[in-house]
Amino acid sequence: MTGRNARSGPADRARDRATEAPADAEGERLQKALAAAGVASRRVVEGFIAEGRITVNGRVAELGARVRPGDRVELDGTPIQLDASKRYVILNKPRGVVSSMADDRGRTDLRAFTEDFPERLYNVGRLDYETSGLLLLTNDGELAHVLAHPSFGVEKTYVAKVRGKVAPATIRRLLDGIELEDGPIRADAARVTGASGGTSLVELTLHSGRNRIVRRMLDEVGHPVLELVRRSFGPLHLGSLGAGRTREATPVELGALLRLVRQAERRQAHDDRTGR
Repeated sequence: MTGRNARSGPADRARDRATEAPADAEGERLQKALAAAGVASRRVVEGFIAEGRITVNGRVAELGARVRPGDRVELDGTPIQLDASKRYVILNKPRGVVSSMADDRGRTDLRAFTEDFPERLYNVGRLDYETSGLLLLTNDGELAHVLAHPSFGVEKTYVAKVRGKVAPATIRRLLDGIELEDGPIRADAARVTGASGGTSLVELTLHSGRNRIVRRMLDEVGHPVLELVRRSFGPLHLGSLGAGRTREATPVELGALLRLVRQAERRQAHDDRTGR
């Protein structure tokens, strides 16, 4: 593969001149912008362009194209974030950490995990003090709004260690819906993944953002939560990330996140047109 630091010959230099836009053109060369975004080397990106796999603002890009701030770029239908100032960090929040950037009671908060990043990062949604698992930290306010707002229905998956043996009928209740003090709720998916020593492991997927909802649901069906971990949030998955560790979202994950934002924008535009 030809990389950014590979030696270039006369043919490569000629191709560079052929794909360069005039010096006074606005914006940045598309292949340079995508290489900076970590998509691939410039040469590989040029191949993507030639194959018609890249669009800019919905139109198939051509060699020599330039992009400007705010342009929507996609590769094979997956959005690409060209704004290098945006950061997306996945944290495996440990138990005993408050999901905020400050705590008036002096408990450990999220600053313990953001101080090494130059950007001011904020958490998308919350996990309660005793719940561990996936939490997204970002400085992208638009994306944070979509992911956190309950109307957009972003799914989250939890694994709960609960007291007692969970029967199939109990799983059916969770799927059919139960009544809580703040209204009815049902799981999008639910299953028992294991049982041992008077406890069970239950995996729940739901899109509600109501406070302590998983704990309250399982308590309502007679199985109080002993431990709770959020394993996924939208297209993001915790994987093998250790407690208290962070990692940056991969280009594939970021593309999936941005696709959610685009879908939400289209839905909002449709609702505005139809008066919903």
